[in-house]
Amino acid sequence: MRTVWFNCQAGVAGDMAMAALIDAGADGDAVAQCVAGLGLDGYALAFERVQRCGVGATWANVVVHDEHPARHVAPQAEPGAPHQPHRPAREVIELLAAADLPDRVRSRAVAVYAALAAVEGRIHDVDPGDVELHEVGAVDSIIDVVGVCAALESLGVDDVRCSPIAVGTGTIRAAHGAMPNPAPATIALLSDAGAPILGLDTELEVTTPTGAALMTAIASGFGPLPAMEAIAVGYGAGTADPADRANVVQAVVGATGAPPAAGAGDGAAVVLVEVNVDDVTGEVLAHTVGRLLDVGAHDAWVTPIVMKKGRPAAIVSALCDPAIAPAVRRLLLRETGSLGVRATTVHRWPQRREMRSVDVNGHTIGVKLSEGRVKVEFDDAAAAAAELAIPVRTVIEMAIGAVHAEDDPAETESARRRTGP
Repeated sequence: MRTVWFNCQAGVAGDMAMAALIDAGADGDAVAQCVAGLGLDGYALAFERVQRCGVGATWANVVVHDEHPARHVAPQAEPGAPHQPHRPAREVIELLAAADLPDRVRSRAVAVYAALAAVEGRIHDVDPGDVELHEVGAVDSIIDVVGVCAALESLGVDDVRCSPIAVGTGTIRAAHGAMPNPAPATIALLSDAGAPILGLDTELEVTTPTGAALMTAIASGFGPLPAMEAIAVGYGAGTADPADRANVVQAVVGATGAPPAAGAGDGAAVVLVEVNVDDVTGEVLAHTVGRLLDVGAHDAWVTPIVMKKGRPAAIVSALCDPAIAPAVRRLLLRETGSLGVRATTVHRWPQRREMRSVDVNGHTIGVKLSEGRVKVEFDDAAAAAAELAIPVRTVIEMAIGAVHAEDDPAETESARRRTGP
């Protein structure tokens, strides 16, 4: 298994983590191409060699031009910085969901923004999806997050570990004005994850909310460098260059762990995370399943069981990539209030599928095609049925008929006889 350990004892920011992975050998062109899959305009991404207290490092420079002036823009902490708009967390996650990204890059990036939305929502007393993301919702921060996830993918990293994380003191400037250092979102993320924290005597914001979200959402554990066969080491530079320490994040990439289980074949290794609960309402269980899917779980479900003393209870289960298992675990604990979860590694053989859209009496219906099966997106069919005032099963039959007609025009007439005009 390929593992990376981030040494964050001088702090961590999104651009520093991305630069450290580039310095360790991630393909910069592949990272840039992946970032381009977001479909964002008005930015430039470059990697430069710099020195920080005598340590050679890579600096990731994201230059952003002014975004659309009609959007609500945040006040800037630095005079002359380009204006970038606020974005609701839901909008950022929808952007990631629609982007042309590899699955593991997308799931890791979504987990990072889901963690940010959860803590920002709690701090501001609003729904996580509605919370306005200021600095962390700007183009440069989105590029940092996706860039880190793309660099991990370029290096083939399966597991992320992290050292204790340094934070500063005093106050910092943010969109809401003067804030304590570390920022409220930063300390909330670190606290929720149980991450070890190291205080530095500096008023620099050495760990940003983006950096904290990356480490806490995708790292499976915190502590010293794990036993590994080291393959590469990289250093990612921060913009500041204090005289008393090297302002860098160190990334050590190596091989760890045991080989895949015998008989696994070419199945993809995934993690099944579960919790037993006997004091949670049905509404909370349904909400939890939805949130698990939001953070990138492949599937999530609830199974009724009977626990000790004959109490009715439920198992809440989530199937996810190992990369986001830490985020899934924390979400299960937070939403259900359980005192613990369990996890097992299993193998998954997903069927190849194709997404397509067909027209049913002027309504666009999504369909999922796999070998020998056509599955109609039920929500699309239900909405069309309501508009057309016909049974939903009829819409489903018509959509299936439309697929067969597209694949084999000779089927058109028989499809019409089955479903009507």
